[in-house]
Amino acid sequence: MSKARIISAVELGSSKISTLIAQVQQDPNTYEESVNVIGVSSVNSKGVKKGQIINIEETVEAAIESIESAERMAGYNLDSAFLSLGGASVVSQNSHGVVAVSDPDGEIKEPDVDRVIEAASAISLPASRELVHVIPREYTVDGEGGVKDPIGMSGVRLEVETHLVTASTSSIKNIKKAVNEIGVNIEELVFSGLAASEAVATPTEKELGCVVIDIGGGTTSLTVFKDGSLAYSGVIPIGAKNVTNDLAIGLRISLESAEKVKLFLSKADKDKQLKKTPEEDSVDLSREGVEEIKKVSRKTLVEGIIRPRLNEIFSMVGLELEKAGLANSIPSGVIVTGGGAETVGVVESAKRTLALPVRIGIPRGIGGLVDDILTPSFAVPVGLLIYASKRQVPENVSSFSKKLRLPTKGIIGKLIESIKELLP
Repeated sequence: MSKARIISAVELGSSKISTLIAQVQQDPNTYEESVNVIGVSSVNSKGVKKGQIINIEETVEAAIESIESAERMAGYNLDSAFLSLGGASVVSQNSHGVVAVSDPDGEIKEPDVDRVIEAASAISLPASRELVHVIPREYTVDGEGGVKDPIGMSGVRLEVETHLVTASTSSIKNIKKAVNEIGVNIEELVFSGLAASEAVATPTEKELGCVVIDIGGGTTSLTVFKDGSLAYSGVIPIGAKNVTNDLAIGLRISLESAEKVKLFLSKADKDKQLKKTPEEDSVDLSREGVEEIKKVSRKTLVEGIIRPRLNEIFSMVGLELEKAGLANSIPSGVIVTGGGAETVGVVESAKRTLALPVRIGIPRGIGGLVDDILTPSFAVPVGLLIYASKRQVPENVSSFSKKLRLPTKGIIGKLIESIKELLP
């Protein structure tokens, strides 16, 4: 077996901050790469709201806790990582580029492809926005479209259709500042919706046309695939925490108790423990530690409080699809993932609202310590690992080392900063 390459992923979400560390190993016979997780950690998020960092200090503390826990499990010190990027500031557009092939009598070479992608990405952006992804959708060589890889083909005119993802400069700067304070380098910022689709959507679904809906804590990311390539991406500023808030208001209980109620209903529905007959409609929540109320009607909770909020989320998704002109281009249907995908009644709500086939997206394509992460809530960090495994890296370059990383936060970090101030 060839020497393993170490990669890592950090998701700075609204509800949790997750860190995954994995080994990428290539089989010498098939040359196929396998991704095996060797370190896992997830902590409650702090300082992040609706995908945006609102308190760098709190975010750094939570991220350090998550990263160091994963490092202890993996036995490596993290130097760099792939990070998720979310929030309502993320928007997308499609762009077209065209260039003349440098050697008309020869073949299309990699520099030609680089030039045409650069031409497509040369769009006018406000100073407050920054380009995050330039994703080629398809190439056209001398008028012949549908080309996935033009290198080696003969032609004089090369065109490309690209999908561009942009985000606000302030959001990107805040993430970079927080991660730099942790002492970790950013390999690449990856749109969370794109990362989730890497983990849950199959190549066949992408080729036929599908939409991946990643329902996070504070936002819902949306990615649409058509003919095997990304055609649309965006973010809706509503997430699973809105369901929790509605339960808290409707039942007049605390947010912590409302979260327990939501998780209880989801788990009981998954285990088929909830009775749906009128005589046995009530559920006893006192066993779940919800002291404010004893018994409540399941129908009131699911159909009166939870379902209207889910319908609102999927209605907004439907409007985005209509606006992008893609509502009739996704025969493979809808893949719902993220922590919100485990909410009771989510599949039924999506089917009714979008009138499309719906399934829950479970992460796949990885091995190792996966017992706790093969759930929809880990779609983004798992997708980041898969995305990172496809990136080419120079030989002898590792994302990890055995050397000590000096923290910049906490007691030791503050002590180091104090010593620095005393030095001349």
